[in-house]
Formats: sequence, C-alpha cells, structure tokens
Amino acid sequence: MGRIIDILGRFGLTLQILKTALAASLSWVIATSLLHSEYPYFAAVAAIITVQVTVADSVNKATQRIIGIMGGVLLSMLLGQWFQVSAFSIFFIILIGMGIAKALRMNQQIISQVAISSLLVLAFGQTKEGYAYERIIETIIGSVIAVIINALIVPQNAVPDVERSILTFSKLAAATLASLTAVLDTSGSKRKTGRSEVDILIKEAEKCEDTLDLANQSLKYNPLLTHQRVRLRQLTENIVQLQRITIQIRGIRRGLIDLQSIAHYQLEPTYLEQLIKAMETTAQCIAAYGQTAIHASEENVNTLQEAIHLALSEQAQSLNILSKINSLATLRDLGSILTDLGRIVSETASQFPVNEKAGLV
Repeated sequence: MGRIIDILGRFGLTLQILKTALAASLSWVIATSLLHSEYPYFAAVAAIITVQVTVADSVNKATQRIIGIMGGVLLSMLLGQWFQVSAFSIFFIILIGMGIAKALRMNQQIISQVAISSLLVLAFGQTKEGYAYERIIETIIGSVIAVIINALIVPQNAVPDVERSILTFSKLAAATLASLTAVLDTSGSKRKTGRSEVDILIKEAEKCEDTLDLANQSLKYNPLLTHQRVRLRQLTENIVQLQRITIQIRGIRRGLIDLQSIAHYQLEPTYLEQLIKAMETTAQCIAAYGQTAIHASEENVNTLQEAIHLALSEQAQSLNILSKINSLATLRDLGSILTDLGRIVSETASQFPVNEKAGLV
C-alpha cells in the first residue's frame, strides 16, 4: 500500500488529495440519497474543506464549518423575511453576521463561513422551501464523511518523523558540545565563542518540538493508531531530556566564555587536554543516547553504557586535577563546566538499564 502511495505521489496524487476526492464524491452520493437533493454542493464542499493532514485538524475544521453555516442560516432566516436579494441586503446581512461572530470571538474560519452561508441562504432560500435546513444537513454529512475517511484510510502517523527528529537533534547536540572545545584554544588572534553553533542547536530543538506537536495531533481522534501513543510518550521524554542537555551545553559555553575573560587565563596543557577529553567523551554519550532512544537494541544499550563509563572516568580525572589550580575564579568556572558535563551524563543514563559490571551506579 505504501509503495502504491509513493508511486501516485510522484504524479501529484498525494494521499490527502485522494482522500479529499473520495470524501467529496461519497458525501455527494449520500446527501443525494438521503435528501433527494439534485445538487448537494454543501456536502461536497464541506468534505473538501474538512479533509486535513491530521484527524484532529479535520475534526476542528468540521466543527468550525458546522457552527459557521448554522449561524449563517439562522441569521438569514431571521432577517431574510424582511429583505429581498439586493446589494443593500447582502451588505447588511454579511455585516451583521460577521460582526456578531467577531464579537463572540469566534475563529476566523467560522466568521467567513457565517458570511458565505448567510449569503447563499438569502439568495436561494426564498425560492425553495426547506433550502436552509438541507444545507445544514448536507454540511454535517460532508464533514462527518470526511472525518471518518481521514481516520480510517491510512491515517497520518508522524511518530517516525519524531524518531528522525530525535536522531538529528542528538547528533547535532553531540557535535555542538564537541565543537565547544575550540573555545579553549586561546592561541589564535580571533577567539571562538561557540555562539553560532549553540544557536543552531536551539533552533533544532524548536523544530523537534514542532514535530512532536504534529505527532500528538496525528494520534488525536485516531482509533487506528492508539498503539502508537505509548511510543510517543517515551519519545516525548527523550525530547525533554535532550532539551535539558541543550540547556547544559549552553551553560558549558557560558562557562568557557567566562574562562576566556579571566585575566591572564591559561590552563596547563595537561589539564587542558584532560578537559577536552571529558567534553568529547560526554558528547559521545549524547550521540549514543539518541541511537538508543530510537532503537534500544542490546548493542546500542551496551554502546551507551560504555560511553557513559568512559565519560565518567574522564570527568573524574578532570576533577582530580582541580586541586592543582590556585585561581578561585578558574576553579569556579571549571567546576561549573564539569557539573554541567556530569548532568548531561546523568540525563543519558536515566532511561536505560545500567551495567554495574562496567562500574556504573
């Protein structure tokens, strides 16, 4: 099925277009059979508008359209008996209808639908008995058919998109932390700050959050994908932890900048090398965490455990060397950096079993 959809998509016939066409035609048939209406336009139009990317969006559109058309029909029925169709009556009814909807703080889609339905009922309702009621029923039929089709025919599942986003997010976070080691290099004339790298990471975090929101929408009112909700809850926790890691990385960057600002700042080559190792091995934990979050195989879990063990070992050695530093300002900033590195490792170790034989607790 997925392969057929991909082939059709190459010719512009996306799944949403196919579902829209099916919903419109089926709504037309059902409305014609039930109402014996010769041209049930409202049913087909409602179906076309209601088919959206997610079922939740379809329900939202259906609700807006039904409320809007009911408001427009009632307004035309109340005021239309005193007006004939003319430029003045059209202006007056649309003005009143949209004004009332706006005053009630309704959605812009509802406001527009009130205007459209009041105009059509004013124009045609006076020439055909029961026209207004039929239009409401047609709209309900079209909206319901569209929601059902969108929910039952290959409903959108954005969970794989979240998995890909997490993988990208974790890789970028690892690369960003590793790149911050360049801030320790004070030999060049132009010192690096790492701001651009961290800004890119923050934007990726926002994109990951947007992908998660879409996935939550795709599972809402979706009976065929209820089994994916447990998985999405787990992925949500992974994203929350990566966002915490991002906060720690931002703190590490600030700590490195503070080190740069210390007068006569210079670390011994041995300690500088050890701090770089601690940062790089911690970055490896983030990358391994992303892989394990997507696929918690035994191999990935073991790789993550080994990365955590190595990072903790390098961080411990960095702490041991702190006793040789006399500058209180330097101690403060280095201690802050190592604290953030330790928090990152804690985040990566929190969701997966820890191998005590590897020396982890």
